[in-house]
Amino acid sequence: MPSLFDPIQLGAIAAPNRILMAPLTRGRATRAHVPTPIMAAYYAQRASAGLILSEATGISREGLGWPYAPGLWSPEQVEAWKPVTAAVHRAGGRIMAQLWHMGRIVHPDFLDGAPPVSASATTAPGQAHTYDGRKPYAAARPLREDEIPRLLDDYAKAARNAVEAGFDGVQIHAANGYLIDQFLRRSGNHRQDGYGGPVENRIRLLVEVAGAVTDAAGADRTAVRLSPNEPIQGVEDPEPEPLFVAAATALSRLGLAFLELREPGPQGTFGKAVHPPVAPAIKAAFAGPLVLNADFDGASGQRALDEGRADAIAFGRTFLANPDLPARIARGAALTKDDPKTWYSQGPEGYIDYPALDPAG
Repeated sequence: MPSLFDPIQLGAIAAPNRILMAPLTRGRATRAHVPTPIMAAYYAQRASAGLILSEATGISREGLGWPYAPGLWSPEQVEAWKPVTAAVHRAGGRIMAQLWHMGRIVHPDFLDGAPPVSASATTAPGQAHTYDGRKPYAAARPLREDEIPRLLDDYAKAARNAVEAGFDGVQIHAANGYLIDQFLRRSGNHRQDGYGGPVENRIRLLVEVAGAVTDAAGADRTAVRLSPNEPIQGVEDPEPEPLFVAAATALSRLGLAFLELREPGPQGTFGKAVHPPVAPAIKAAFAGPLVLNADFDGASGQRALDEGRADAIAFGRTFLANPDLPARIARGAALTKDDPKTWYSQGPEGYIDYPALDPAG
């Protein structure tokens, strides 16, 4: 069985190890969602990952409702991403852009007071992050069928912009209770048209988005992230296995670079599953590499490879305070603890000031 430190081919991307950096929202862009120079330093510090998956990045103004998160829909954003990807490449790394539409998680404050869109007229539980603090989520309006071609165009444009900005590929964020996940799972999708009801209809938007993005960026430079087994942001499905196996089967036909699954256990640190892992059934249905994420350390990640449950592991929060995480895992070194107070702050503290094991990184 492979080691975490063995290379792996992820579509067109030759990753030198199987320790991927999972997407991590950090809130260091501008209020206009334009990347900033500090982001180049942050990602370059973590270039020893086999592949970096960028923080979730908005495909459109409609789809982005997180303060100081970056986008990929305007020329200004594309130009500002170029120094970031160039810095990663100079450091010997590889980076994909994660494409994000938040759906009903976008607060109307980001939309000049207009309601967010979703699969159905539903409201997310809890409160949204806004520039004026936490506010209750608002009721979403259903995305009309005649709007879906425009949504697919937004995804395709963002994928083309990512390629222009120098990213090595793109990952479609179809997890964590955001727009595509709102279509996938029954608690968020009450539609009676061709995008609701049976499994084959609920996976339709995901498959159409993946088709549009692969046409724009190439199938071998496109990945997808799913979160099958946990309720998150009010989105849940009582029968996740048939749903996500159908999704994986359809995505497999597209020849994607890889599929990533976020599947915490019942005692997960950052999310708790209510269903058994769907990953084994998905791995049987998906022909490409399978990447697992959620609460792994070096030892448990290697066990997942040894047992054939995964082809690579995406590490999330451990990369926040350990920019040289692959080296630390290889040496069995202690891991620095991250500071949650600085996860979404706008300065260098808790962002680019975590030291490597040694000056050489």
